[in-house]
Amino acid sequence: MKLKTLIVDDEPPARARLGSLLAEIDGVQLVGEGANGREALELTMDLSPDVVLLDVRMPDMDGLEAAQRIATMSEPPAVIFTTAYDEYALNAFEAQAAGYLLKPIRKDKLEAALGACLRLTRPQLARAESETTAPARRRSHVPVRRRDGIRLIPLAEVRCFIADQKYTTVRHEGGDDLIEESLRMLEEEFADDFVRIHRSALVSALHLERIERDPDGQYFVRLRGMPERLAVSRRMAGDLRERFRL
Repeated sequence: MKLKTLIVDDEPPARARLGSLLAEIDGVQLVGEGANGREALELTMDLSPDVVLLDVRMPDMDGLEAAQRIATMSEPPAVIFTTAYDEYALNAFEAQAAGYLLKPIRKDKLEAALGACLRLTRPQLARAESETTAPARRRSHVPVRRRDGIRLIPLAEVRCFIADQKYTTVRHEGGDDLIEESLRMLEEEFADDFVRIHRSALVSALHLERIERDPDGQYFVRLRGMPERLAVSRRMAGDLRERFRL
């Protein structure tokens, strides 16, 4: 099984150079390319690379910030910085970088850095190879897009997901954010921790404070940190009662 590698650099010639070097190294597969730190996060979550070759100085979000956020993921890839500047080395290793290569990058240096990553990730690769039918791993954070870049919301802080046309609202400890993921996909991924109470609402079992029932038989749930109660559809009420043994 090959080492899946992602290149992130704002300069197309630099990406092309790295891509050509990777093509000459056995056991490595280029799975994608990005041009800034924001794309590094998005592509890392989408492609699940084993290694990210990451430039430092980039627009929108630099490589150091991207690496710090990548490090918070449940199973982060190894990060190797590829830069023309040596003054960021200390900050790079504080961001848990696996390597720091100065441009122009030589094939032998890149091969050695990737070889070190392969040794570090070999158990993970072996599991992936032997468990090809296993479901995709569950995320520990939900990515949301804001004006200043991508933010990762810890799943433990999410109270509920509310669907509204093409968007889904994530209500969490720090406020509300919009994402484009469907409620159905979120329910499939987080079924162990969230319960569907309505066609457009998925709530956290962790933050479920109590379940109420009015004189007409309508059920509602109250979540910690949310002043309003959420209605439970009659179709979902049976599943809710069964799950919480009401």
